[in-house]
Amino acid sequence: MSVSELTRNAFHSGISAKKWASLCKLLLTNNGIHAATEDVQTDISNSVLVLFRNYPGDPALQGYLRCAIKDNLLTLPKFVTTFLSAAQSPDLHNTATLDMLCRVALDVHYATGLPALGSIVPYSETPADLLGTVQNAISLLRTAHHLPPSHFHQLITSASELLTLLISCVSPADISQISTAQAMVYCAEANDILQIQSLLPAVKQELETFALSLSLLLGDDAKAAREAQMMHTLQLAYSKGDIMGPSSDTADLVTCGLVLHSFILNRAGDFGAGDGTHAAAVLVTLFRCLSWPPTVFFSQLLLAAVSCVAQSTSPSSSSTSSIILRAFVVGRLPVLLGMFRKIAESEGLLDGGWHVAIQYGLMNLLRVNLLEKCDNVQAFPSTSGESGAEKALHPAPFALEFLHQMAITDLVDASFAATINPTLSNNFTPRITTEARDASMDVALQSYLEAKLILDNTDIEEAVSLAERVCRDACSHGDFAAVVHKRFTSLSQPSDVESLSHICKVLCRCEPAVDIISIHVCLRELLASALAFVEDYDCETVGDPQTAVSHLGDVVLFLQEMVARHNWTRTNASIGDHKLNVDFILPVATVYQVHELQDEAAADFQAWNKALFDKNSEGIEDSILRNTRPKTLLRITASLFAHAISLCLERKMEKDVLVNGIQYFFGNLLNWTLAGTVRWLLTEIRQKGYNAPVHLEVLQTLLLSPSCPHAILRLSAPSILRLLPSTHKQERSRTGPVDPSPIRRIALRTLGLLVEGGYASQPPLSLNNQGSPKVDHATHAVRNALAAARGGKAPALDLDRCLLAVTPARFLYVLWRELTVAATMGEMEAARRLASFILTTPRHSHSPPLLPIFLHAYLPGIVTGADSLPPSEQAITVELVVSVAASALTAALYLERALLTVCNEKTSVLGQSAAAMARNLGSELRSMARGHNSSSAIVQRLASSPAFVANFPTFMAEL
Repeated sequence: MSVSELTRNAFHSGISAKKWASLCKLLLTNNGIHAATEDVQTDISNSVLVLFRNYPGDPALQGYLRCAIKDNLLTLPKFVTTFLSAAQSPDLHNTATLDMLCRVALDVHYATGLPALGSIVPYSETPADLLGTVQNAISLLRTAHHLPPSHFHQLITSASELLTLLISCVSPADISQISTAQAMVYCAEANDILQIQSLLPAVKQELETFALSLSLLLGDDAKAAREAQMMHTLQLAYSKGDIMGPSSDTADLVTCGLVLHSFILNRAGDFGAGDGTHAAAVLVTLFRCLSWPPTVFFSQLLLAAVSCVAQSTSPSSSSTSSIILRAFVVGRLPVLLGMFRKIAESEGLLDGGWHVAIQYGLMNLLRVNLLEKCDNVQAFPSTSGESGAEKALHPAPFALEFLHQMAITDLVDASFAATINPTLSNNFTPRITTEARDASMDVALQSYLEAKLILDNTDIEEAVSLAERVCRDACSHGDFAAVVHKRFTSLSQPSDVESLSHICKVLCRCEPAVDIISIHVCLRELLASALAFVEDYDCETVGDPQTAVSHLGDVVLFLQEMVARHNWTRTNASIGDHKLNVDFILPVATVYQVHELQDEAAADFQAWNKALFDKNSEGIEDSILRNTRPKTLLRITASLFAHAISLCLERKMEKDVLVNGIQYFFGNLLNWTLAGTVRWLLTEIRQKGYNAPVHLEVLQTLLLSPSCPHAILRLSAPSILRLLPSTHKQERSRTGPVDPSPIRRIALRTLGLLVEGGYASQPPLSLNNQGSPKVDHATHAVRNALAAARGGKAPALDLDRCLLAVTPARFLYVLWRELTVAATMGEMEAARRLASFILTTPRHSHSPPLLPIFLHAYLPGIVTGADSLPPSEQAITVELVVSVAASALTAALYLERALLTVCNEKTSVLGQSAAAMARNLGSELRSMARGHNSSSAIVQRLASSPAFVANFPTFMAEL
């Protein structure tokens, strides 16, 4: 009996996948085969694939393939090649069949946690075989676009993911080994499919890079000329000893744009815009690294800042990012420049002509066509029920506000600013300042804002309306942030909870407010003060505990949302020597058994259980509120629900009692405790499926209540959409008697994905499908930054987000691959600048610093592999290594100096000191120099730079 016959008979007999795999092993053993050879694997794979012709989309056949791979009867690479080859047959052109086969490959690959090279593609794969597989994958994607769509199978997404992974395994060395005729075929295939307008962005970028690499191979004359030019450039660099970039008169929007964008992207963290001292230290580091005269430095920095705002007004950018960028450049950047100027003057970096340098930079802005583009920022929509005229109110002209802020921070004279914009000479007054004067309040702007936002806490709508008007006026953002910061950091007694609750509700209602505040003050310090207030709060001394607890609930909801938004779940805050743990404020999904609770928590559990879920309960009395600390109530709420639901399921509690207890959580008194309960309910439903109808019913009751806090919905919406299926009729039968569509609808509306009449944007047809490969975001981020640099724009790169998606090692692999492509295309300088920023940008995050990993774990492999490259590619690799290593180490050294002199910080934020990293690099290169030409060339290039040797004498000591 053959494998094909065995598989066919087993399938027709309804034999399970596990038993079928055992029969296959037995058949092979009886035939004297003890290991699945490539021919055997091909037979096993094809024996299942052929059955899909008559049984399209059959999940049992998919299970056979999964089991075969799991039991080592079939390797993943062999399945991919046989599947893609079989997919060329029209007999398999069925949407469900092809999607299920793609998912087998993708799911197994993701489960390994390995990169595509080594998982889907073996290391031993020849370039010809690899490119043949890529060609078949391109054909599959073309077929996917021609087949009719399905509500339950996302074939286009799956085929795009698979093709993206395969192309990522193709290196320039692989392409260089194929013939011109083969390259023409592959190039034609890639260009043909690129004509499809609806290609997903991820696969489109991979295909464009793939086609470009092939076109470089085909254009022999162009390729020869490009290599000659590159070699000539490298020879010039060798002769000049210039390894850290061009001369000081060269424009550099790349580095300046990356640094300014990092201030915004990391605005609430260390080294962000709100952390003024650290941000000023970064500017000092930037000034030293670029080695520009002050006139060039200020010109380029201001040009990059205005470019950031102008770029954010494009149709593809969100209005929120545009508002935040404008707010930073107008309201915060002049303050940071003032701090930088004072530090630079004290260290002798600026001479007395810095005023002239800034004026020169501002005059330069008038020569570029960017200022008017900055006025295209749309005002954010009002949420306070304002009139139509008020909703349409736009900010003042960007240039006017910017010059006004530069003048009031003493960076330029008011007379000079008036010569640039005559409107300033007419006593320009920001809108909120004018509003304060019109209100007959002859006080400072901060006093006006404090009176309206903090002291007068009777009208929440009026306060939200004022906060929205403030957000439109960038000139008042600093005062607004100072008022809020003062309220949060001056909490001293329980009665402060009322005013704190009021401002927390305002900040939750006015979406951009917290982002704007985080630009100007340290948000972590602000939240730490509120966290300490909540942790120590009790109601023993307050007059009305029910009102006090309701107010405190507003603070708790605000803190929970801020911690989740800024990913501070693993962060320990502190106020002076007082260490705070954010764990108690997080949504607690842990359910404790009664015997697991001790002392105070056990007594509180019994008291609240009796008050909420006892049919003889007289309600919630003031005494129980006075005796229970709010953080204890947060901890036990999910356990109270779990205990009551368990009793109800065991018929030890009437359902009416459960329903009556739940109703207590509809009001402000207790609804702030629900985040953990909702998370627990979602976990139970996920684990038990729809065999948990009571849990689903309770979840629906809580979330659909009109009094359910919006913060609870925002915290829960992503988990709800991941759990609950779409509401197609075919899937409705799985949800039991409770229809989950209302829960799903409210989650979509909370995230802004559902508006009146339909979706704000087309939603996914199924939430169970896999997204793009995790490496895609990192790849696209690096490519987009290089593309912006290529286009003369100020690039941005969210490094922390990239490292949430992939490991540092994988990210460095992606980074170096893209840098090499850019350097090969003649963009060596952009590659150097981007790499230097990525490796030396200071980050206090949960991932380790990248520079030590790059220099000591990743770089040796690059150097060793460079010896086997063709001469032209070897020269490019050597020069890229030299320029990146020298620039990154020099930037790290300047950052250390800046942090020491500006912040008095002696510890290195990059994991190791620059001197130690340079010494270790020298030692490693010396150990590799014997027999490795690339290592010797790198050592010679670094040693030939007087600036590098002067900064790192320890490097020479190791040679």
